[in-house]
Amino acid sequence: MVDLIGLQKRWFDYWLNGKDNGMMREKPVSIFVMGLNRWREENDWPLKRTRPTRLYLHSNGGANSLNGDGWLSKRPPSAAEKVSDEFDYDPDNPCPSPVNINEPDDRRPAERRDDTLVYDTEPLKRPVEVAGKVALELFASSSARDTDFAAHLVDVYPNGYAHPVADGIITARYRDSLEKPSLIEPGKGYRYEINLWYTSNLFRERHKIRLELSSADFPRYARNMNTGRPCGADVRFVVAHQRVLHDQAHPSNLCLPVTSRGK
Repeated sequence: MVDLIGLQKRWFDYWLNGKDNGMMREKPVSIFVMGLNRWREENDWPLKRTRPTRLYLHSNGGANSLNGDGWLSKRPPSAAEKVSDEFDYDPDNPCPSPVNINEPDDRRPAERRDDTLVYDTEPLKRPVEVAGKVALELFASSSARDTDFAAHLVDVYPNGYAHPVADGIITARYRDSLEKPSLIEPGKGYRYEINLWYTSNLFRERHKIRLELSSADFPRYARNMNTGRPCGADVRFVVAHQRVLHDQAHPSNLCLPVTSRGK
């Protein structure tokens, strides 16, 4: 545990009381590395030694649930890959948030649903450390005028436990701008940038890196009713048919800030 009050007191003592307590001679950044389960001091943030690493979405057209055929690879889609993945998002039965929203609950209950797409790497042959901003470049279409797409980065243990690492969500109408929302054309493919925010996690050997895709994370986020009307204005809803594209022209990919191991 971090003694936050003690850290604040040292900061005020240095800047307001003129006490030379050595604070400015310490490294300015502290991060907690999940998977390694310890704090580490750094000289900068984001870390200068990270390199963006893209993992591309692939499937045979059936990435639905844990029993699907989705996978992640550094190899971009080939010209021969023409398939996409599809699911129906029903606001009356949304993909649920974990029971303990801010605790590391097992993600497998949500991943067993057919309205969740699952993409895994092969079991890792060596540890992979991720530290910094995680982003998803998603190409997708919907039968609705407006909808949501939610993404989760997951650390899969050898025993199957699915540990949540980072997540994000986007509403289609805000894909280009929060200030100037615009509805989408049903059936048309669009590019979405989903921000999964910042994290620090060591994916250990024999673990798998997993991406989950759905259209809800309820009740953590309000349901999109898929009607195109403003949030909170509807008591009715529309079931949306979602299509995730990952062909050569639409290379959906997860971008991870992979870093060399710190001390």
